[in-house]
This record gives sequence, C-alpha cells and structure tokens, in this order.
Amino acid sequence: MKIKPLADRVVIKRFEADEKTAGGILLPDTARNKPQKGKVLAVGPGKLNKDGKYMPLDVKEGDTVLFTNWAGDEFKQGQGEDILLMRADDILAILES
Repeated sequence: MKIKPLADRVVIKRFEADEKTAGGILLPDTARNKPQKGKVLAVGPGKLNKDGKYMPLDVKEGDTVLFTNWAGDEFKQGQGEDILLMRADDILAILES
C-alpha cells in the first residue's frame, strides 16, 4: 500500500532503536528510547497560501530528518512496518552526511 500525504504532511520511517548501550549492556524493548531520526518516504504538495497556490516543503523524499519526540501519528504499513505521518512543522532539521 502506498501512502500519499496531503497538504503539509510527511511520511517518515523511523530508524531502529539501539539494542545496546555504549557500555555493551543489552536493552529490553521496554527500556529502549524511540529514535528521533528517520527517512522521509513521501511528501505532500505543501501548504496553501492566500492566493490558493501550494508552497513547497523544505524536505524531499530520501532526506534524513530529525523530529520532535512525540511528533506525528504511528501507523502499521503492509508487513508490520511502522511509519510516522506528521506535519512538516514537527521536523526540526535535515541531517546531511
């Protein structure tokens, strides 16, 4: 199933949580923090301005982004993959490598 976001919404696949601490201790699922980084899978057309034209978003498909801790809504896609659907305003930065 392909998701096409509307307006200023963005579809993001959150990166996996670390299974170990820096010291090598294995963490159970309940103790892992959800990462605040992910990859942009799809982008909506943008916000409508007063003239009725779409203002494009700053992010594009394939970008790695940093977002707020409780941003967006989680959904299960296809084979149990979790994705996030959030507003572009919840994205804090684009990470460059």
